[in-house]
Amino acid sequence: MRNTTKVTTAVLAAGALTLGLTACGADQVAATDTSKPLVVAASPVPHAEILTYVKDNLAKKAGLDLEVREFTDYVTPNTATEDGSVGANYFQNQPYLDDFNKKNGTHVVPVVTVHLEPLGLYSHKVKKADDLKSGATVAVPNDTVNEARALKLLADNGIITLKDGVGNEATPADIVKNPKNLKFKELEAAQTPRSLDDVDAAVVNGNYAIESDLEPSKDALVLESAKNNPYGNFLAVKKGNEDDPRVKKLAKLLTSAEVKKFIQDTYAGSVIASF
Repeated sequence: MRNTTKVTTAVLAAGALTLGLTACGADQVAATDTSKPLVVAASPVPHAEILTYVKDNLAKKAGLDLEVREFTDYVTPNTATEDGSVGANYFQNQPYLDDFNKKNGTHVVPVVTVHLEPLGLYSHKVKKADDLKSGATVAVPNDTVNEARALKLLADNGIITLKDGVGNEATPADIVKNPKNLKFKELEAAQTPRSLDDVDAAVVNGNYAIESDLEPSKDALVLESAKNNPYGNFLAVKKGNEDDPRVKKLAKLLTSAEVKKFIQDTYAGSVIASF
């Protein structure tokens, strides 16, 4: 059993308001009090698993008191970091954070990049991407950056062609060639693996794929390349907290040889250390 605190989707239904109220109390104080445990918000897989490995095997020797809180969405970890409910988070990449800060007026910044989770196209109905039939429905994440990343994956593999220069804001409207007349179903990222019985294929973020017992290195019809990939996942804090000694200790531990070996042994190429 993981030594973490899990925050479920049901709990998150109260949204940022509840977290804002919490921040007015002890949690907010604890987030910035260096004598308290460092509370880190993380997606369950692989982020919380990696943090739990650090907590159970490395933190005590380094003098770090670490608490891991699991979140099942891509919004609340940043709002909780911004309002002080947690001291740090570990779940996201730079394009996503840039977009989030811009849209929400938050001030979250990266500390150290730890790993990459390759995005993949999966299907319960075909064995190869070429086997997708004309008019097939493909589920993609509905947040700006991950949707653009999903469409780029399809474009890089010759399934569609995107308009030149669309970058991290591409949507299905930017598709200029769609030889299979694919239809796109936009879903919250966490829902994409659950949609596989209802659509012909789905583009799934690596953490949600692993959490759904998909093995990206074996099960994906097409998979993102790790080479020159800008989507490494990192430890992040609210701007101004980068020099918190607890954060510095955790950053060092997350980029240690022990953690690299844990990632390699545990995820067998489905998660790739970025250091």
